[in-house]
Amino acid sequence: MNNMNATAPRQQDSADQRMPAAADARNSAQTALVIDDERPIRRLVQLLLEGEGYQVYEAETGALGLQLAASRRPDVIVLDLGLPDMDGVTVLKRLREWTHTPVLILTVRDSEVDKVAALDNGADDYLTKPFGTDELLARLRALRRRSPEANEEPAYVRSDLTVDVKTRKVTVEDNEVHLTATEYALLHELVRYAGKVVTQKHLLRAVWGPEAESQSQYLRVYMTHLRKKLETPKSGKLIETLPNIGYRIAASK
Repeated sequence: MNNMNATAPRQQDSADQRMPAAADARNSAQTALVIDDERPIRRLVQLLLEGEGYQVYEAETGALGLQLAASRRPDVIVLDLGLPDMDGVTVLKRLREWTHTPVLILTVRDSEVDKVAALDNGADDYLTKPFGTDELLARLRALRRRSPEANEEPAYVRSDLTVDVKTRKVTVEDNEVHLTATEYALLHELVRYAGKVVTQKHLLRAVWGPEAESQSQYLRVYMTHLRKKLETPKSGKLIETLPNIGYRIAASK
């Protein structure tokens, strides 16, 4: 089993890691976010995960990690505890205010106190550096199997709209529709609760994070975009607006 020593100088993330939320969501790969201040560790984990078919985003600080978690909506997060701007447990607490995305702690801290603190604050697993690459991948596979999304219905079908949750492919009248990452995140939340009202507060927290709860104008703009892309004269209205409350998408058929 391969091991990697976890000591290396910090380097600045490149500007392309700060891409805006409305990026193209056509890539159907699973996504991962690696939050670690050591560039060699980020690079190693990136290569490992890309070999498993993941699209990987990187952050060297907790603040950037939280920003990317909200905008990129990764399927899994690998989080270091010793970050330069805030403790990893603080990042974990803020993540757990609005998301249940599986989080694997990857850190040099090996004390029982640190492990208990991380697990009690929402970490799903804990691995210390230096680490075996095969073990890291096995633990991430186990997290994905246990994640809430792994038990979701594989597809949403209504009228001429199909949302394949596994591949993130959206089609209308058998034609693929290209959604931005933010548009897909909103649609995904709606189809998760198809037939039920999803409140504005829930959508804002789930897609933009807890600090955006009062920014209802975001929803109005993006819901308008979604309707233009998804609704046809044949399908009629798929997304229902409940003024000052939230939105509902018709139940799957």
